Amino acid sequence: MAEQPRDELQYENEHVHEVYDQIATHFSSTRYKPWPVVDEFLRSLPAGAVGLDVGCGNGKYLPVNKSVFIIASDRSKALIDIARQHEPHTAIVADTLHLPHPPARFDFAISIAVIHHLSSVERRVQAIRTIIQTLRPPLKGSSGGQALIFVWALEQKYSRRGWDQGSQQDVLVPWILKPDQTSGPDSPPKTYQRYYHLYHEGELDNDAIAAGARILRSGYDRDNWWVIIARQA
Repeated sequence: MAEQPRDELQYENEHVHEVYDQIATHFSSTRYKPWPVVDEFLRSLPAGAVGLDVGCGNGKYLPVNKSVFIIASDRSKALIDIARQHEPHTAIVADTLHLPHPPARFDFAISIAVIHHLSSVERRVQAIRTIIQTLRPPLKGSSGGQALIFVWALEQKYSRRGWDQGSQQDVLVPWILKPDQTSGPDSPPKTYQRYYHLYHEGELDNDAIAAGARILRSGYDRDNWWVIIARQA
């Protein structure tokens, strides 16, 4: 169980950013298959669309649709170094809350399993608002740019974790890193604790609305809540 952080930036540095820098190679080796909803969203985009992958991790979604161009970003330089292998796309180190992109320019954005790492509702809403601001505004007969956001769900009673309604929403989830060849055979595994906010049903939609988004679609998939949003008309 995770306590409410007193210093949100320090807490996230310790339980999110520093962890992913340490486990990047191992984490990347376990992240290679696109989730179906994300795959469908990316493949539905028209040829020539330009968009963002905010919190891209190892960049596994960059090769899905070869007809679009993606600027990917992540706080972890170690993960960005891996994501840069997916040319011709661009991968940069950037903070989700302070994206270095011009506003209202992009056809689409995705942010997959990222926003749940922010340790307060204000920061999670601000992350969604920041993403929305990058999207093209709606024109007559068009919804404009669209963003797909995924977060971990609280309702996971059939998963190996067993979380469900009534469970603690702010949790530390262990990542066990086994010793590699350079560590020596007798070195013990090291456990890193990653912070997650588990979203209950309807919470992601509410945060999106609070951020000023217009909800186009939303749903539940594989222990995650997701939402597709656009700017207000």
